[in-house]
Amino acid sequence: MSWQPELDELQRRKALAHEMGGADKVKRQHDAGRLTVRERIGKMVDDASFQEVGSISGIGEYDAAGKFETMTPANCVFGRGKVAGRPVVVVGDDFTVRGGSADASISAKPLMAEEMAAEYRLPIIRIIEGSGGGGSVKTIETKGASNLPGGIGGTRAYLLMTDNLSQVPVVGLGLGSVAGLGAARLASTHYSVMTRNSAMFVAGPPVVNRLGHNLTKEELGGSEIQTRSGAIDTAVDTEEEAFECVRRFLSYLPPSVHELPPVAACDDDPERADEFLLSVIPRNRRQIYKMRPIVESVVDKGSFFEMGRNFGRSIIAGLARVQGVPVLVLASDPYHYGGSWNAETCQKVVRFVDLATTFHLPVVYLMDCPGFLIGLDAEKTATIRHGVRAMAAINQSTVPWCTIIVRNAFGVAAVAHQPGGRLSMRYAWVSAYWGSLPLEGGIEAAYRAEIDGAPDPKAKLQEIETRLNALRSPFRSAEKFWVEEIIDPRKTRSLLCDFARLAAPVLTPGKVSFKIRP
Repeated sequence: MSWQPELDELQRRKALAHEMGGADKVKRQHDAGRLTVRERIGKMVDDASFQEVGSISGIGEYDAAGKFETMTPANCVFGRGKVAGRPVVVVGDDFTVRGGSADASISAKPLMAEEMAAEYRLPIIRIIEGSGGGGSVKTIETKGASNLPGGIGGTRAYLLMTDNLSQVPVVGLGLGSVAGLGAARLASTHYSVMTRNSAMFVAGPPVVNRLGHNLTKEELGGSEIQTRSGAIDTAVDTEEEAFECVRRFLSYLPPSVHELPPVAACDDDPERADEFLLSVIPRNRRQIYKMRPIVESVVDKGSFFEMGRNFGRSIIAGLARVQGVPVLVLASDPYHYGGSWNAETCQKVVRFVDLATTFHLPVVYLMDCPGFLIGLDAEKTATIRHGVRAMAAINQSTVPWCTIIVRNAFGVAAVAHQPGGRLSMRYAWVSAYWGSLPLEGGIEAAYRAEIDGAPDPKAKLQEIETRLNALRSPFRSAEKFWVEEIIDPRKTRSLLCDFARLAAPVLTPGKVSFKIRP
């Protein structure tokens, strides 16, 4: 006796699952310029590498005799695949089936995806559209009762969703309208990317407009809003670009905290010295310059991958390689607040330093920070509290750290340029300039009587400033060993490559923990 009838039914059920919400719903998805979940997974992972789990789960329909007729597939598709040959877990929402809402979901599927990532120590990629398995008003009627958020299953789902952040790389793609639970899943990631025609919000315009706000999806939670708020790292034009961003991000990280980041082959000369570095910093300290070309110059060519560009903009953050070794790069951007740290900048520093510590990435910091931002807005946003949290994150970091002082290093924020309590590498360019506070503004207070009593107060102010600036020469600090080494800017790459060679062998895999912060 053959089991062919059962195999035929299995194939029929799989075929129905691959129809998703039906031809009309698939067409609507395509007409909106979006791929279906299965198309997205196919483009995200390596060709023919996807192994689906729960492929025929859904809601079956049977005749009076109990014979299977058809089914509505679950609106979650997940399984294992490979990205650049490395195994990952990928889980995606099917918006063609009830817009991804709870009354068409099998809650065990996204839960099992998170469990699989944790158990087998694999990165997890969440492809999110709709509510991500969250609630719908219609759920009350279809389920016959109103759902109490949480409970045993719901609480575990939220636990895994956040606990995986301490174990494996977690990536989220927002590819449509993302709300509620979907927004929570997208935000609780190490790296998030959305397309510019997408939107994310806790609750969408129909709900928010009842509060008297007449907003479109874009006005409420478009890419400009979410990247500037820091909820989303990157916005791109197409879904294909989003997939490529994810592939690049994962290429710098280990599969889990129990392994080390992969070192790549490097054909970029470690002694490469770009001449423009000698003159890139203006002698006029009030004049700004572009930091990103400096970053690109000192890391391996083409390796810098920036994240969170629109948030906390006085710090540039991203991943790069230095002689093939993956590193976290932090770099001041004088185009925003002169490089001063505001509350958002401090939050950004905490997040990315924690990323480096979690996944064993050495840190390179190109510093030009005149201090914390001052003024009424700084006080209203608790800049100092966020600032000491950033300092705590840096002090709690356990990875090798190298700081290049490019220009300014002033005030309490300057203390946060390297971890306390352990050795770190530190170099200063000849353009470096530091102190407890900048001279500008401080001289008038400290030398008020002398200036007011001078025949020419303006000339006296200039005289005092010139005298003090001479004392602030980085060479004076080097004499007292307050700075370890002053360097020719063109030697920066060579020294960073040396740092990477020293750092790589001392990196230690394993799970890390963080103490309480202010």
